[in-house]
Amino acid sequence: MIEKIIYASRWFMFPVYFGLSLGFILLTLKFFQEVLYILPEILIISESGLVLVVLSLIDIALVGGLLVMVMFSGYENFISKMDIKDNKKRLGWMGTMDVNSIKNKVASSIVAISSVHLLRLFMEAEKVLDNKIILCVIIHLTFVLSAFGMAYIDKMSKKIKK
Repeated sequence: MIEKIIYASRWFMFPVYFGLSLGFILLTLKFFQEVLYILPEILIISESGLVLVVLSLIDIALVGGLLVMVMFSGYENFISKMDIKDNKKRLGWMGTMDVNSIKNKVASSIVAISSVHLLRLFMEAEKVLDNKIILCVIIHLTFVLSAFGMAYIDKMSKKIKK
């Protein structure tokens, strides 16, 4: 009985994944808000200003991809397999990502998102204090080292299992 209750409690994660899907909707709205904001100014905006807007859109797309990956793989790993009748519509990576794969993909996505933020910071370097730039570079390098460390640990654990 206790095991059945514990096993059934995995469904408490459902509202979390549903909430992430609502967050994805909000992110999509923000994406199109950025696009609609820039359209009237497209002929007068500077090249660097346009690059900053495009970097913001890339940032939103990276976070959105991360959300989709975490929602789908988390749901399939922790709650239930998705019952998609048409295999052509099923994403190729669905059902193949274990917890370690998710963790490594999340870490690499965070590095990519951090890279975009750092690039945006460099584009506006004349407006930003040097201390802030140095701090952001240190934080980015911490993300990079963490991602490498997690990938290395995952590789070593797979070698030990073999």
